[in-house]
Amino acid sequence: MENNLKFESQKLAINYFTVAAILFGAQLLMGLIAAFQFLYPSFLFEIFDFSVARMVHINALVVWMLYAMIGSVYYLLPEETGIETVGIAIGKLAFWILTAAVTVVVLVYIIVQIGPATESTIWFINEGREYIEAPRWADIGIVVVVLVFVFNLFATAMKGRQTGIVTVLMADVLALAGLYLAGMFFTDNISMDQYWWWWVIHLWVEATWEVFVGCLLSYGLIKIIGARREVVEMWLWIEVAMLFGSGILGMGHHYFWIGTPEYWWEIGALFSALEPVPLIAMFVHVVYDWGKETGIHEGQGTSTEKMMTNSPAFAWFVTNAFGNFLGAGVWGFFHTLPQVNIYTHGTQFTSAHGHLAFFGAYATILIGMFYLGVQGKNGIKVMKATFDSKMAIFLITFGVLGMTVSLTIAGYGQVLVERAQMGATWEAFFVSQDMVWFVQGLGWRLATGVMTFIGFVYLIKDLLSTSKNARHLR
Repeated sequence: MENNLKFESQKLAINYFTVAAILFGAQLLMGLIAAFQFLYPSFLFEIFDFSVARMVHINALVVWMLYAMIGSVYYLLPEETGIETVGIAIGKLAFWILTAAVTVVVLVYIIVQIGPATESTIWFINEGREYIEAPRWADIGIVVVVLVFVFNLFATAMKGRQTGIVTVLMADVLALAGLYLAGMFFTDNISMDQYWWWWVIHLWVEATWEVFVGCLLSYGLIKIIGARREVVEMWLWIEVAMLFGSGILGMGHHYFWIGTPEYWWEIGALFSALEPVPLIAMFVHVVYDWGKETGIHEGQGTSTEKMMTNSPAFAWFVTNAFGNFLGAGVWGFFHTLPQVNIYTHGTQFTSAHGHLAFFGAYATILIGMFYLGVQGKNGIKVMKATFDSKMAIFLITFGVLGMTVSLTIAGYGQVLVERAQMGATWEAFFVSQDMVWFVQGLGWRLATGVMTFIGFVYLIKDLLSTSKNARHLR
């Protein structure tokens, strides 16, 4: 298939997108296996246990998003700076090294699974820390690859045109690379160890990743609907101020129960709710201006399709704006108030928030970037929505929403029985696992997970068939 991209950086981005899509599928498949095992624990018992399926599910999530983020920067960088990415040869080498390392790590997760719980296990099997369970050698490899990526970004920005988007990206990737280091050492004190672990899980993901998303949203809105750069970059700087401010303070909602001072209760609860606000404000502002400029508000009947260069990508960007607000904002806020969190902590409420937040805040924008990449690769001037693209966004979005609601109902049952009535004892835990609401909730989680996976199949089919489908061209 002909590649219409003129920049080597964008061709490298397509490689990153390809691996990201494969890992996305692996994440969903492992999630389905784990969801089935939650209801039927004997399934693949001692062959492929729940703990392994869950570990691969979560780590594949983090890694495919990192791949897609790095690919997104390599894609937008030549267009924003006006030059080829500096150091692209070493960037390509880093891609293959990272992909080989990820393949080895996944095979070790699946085949070896556990170790002797010595120092060798930390170095060669996994570190045993949720979300960042990669063995130490892979941790070091990730840092090296990211440093190459940081060098390429900075060297290109210094040589080419520096836009506000690129400037924010430069600041953000330094924080992204630096905060990952907080999860690479251990302390004997479990509270202190949890403290640093949460710096990676919350501040790395929910601050630096959110700013990253803001940069991608800004670029996408300019490219798809011709949004005014001064508007999106204004909101991007507000995003930086609020996320690097509220992200740090909002991390306090993880400190409630690990022995930190009580003032973190109020600080963590308040500021954790502010993080998604600038992104949705940016989106609403830009779309309002776009509608006004194209005559939509005046009833002139201007066709939005004529003004939009990539309908599927725009649909995913719309989903991002409101999915971020619901998943990270609403579902995050209503179970992180300390007066509520004392009952909801560690229940399926957390899983409900996690599923919708990761999907709404990150997966949506990255899938939108997949579509921009396919559009560029195939030289399509205007990309229209197809049946497959509509089915993909419908099934994936409502599948994730279904999982979120199902897990919320299951968590509600846990809160009522396991926490409020029975006082969070081991007996209460096992009693709550057999509750009708809990079991039915996880059953619906599995069903809507299947729905999500079917949507993923439609997504891949649409991305692969884009250049062959005449309905995309106009």
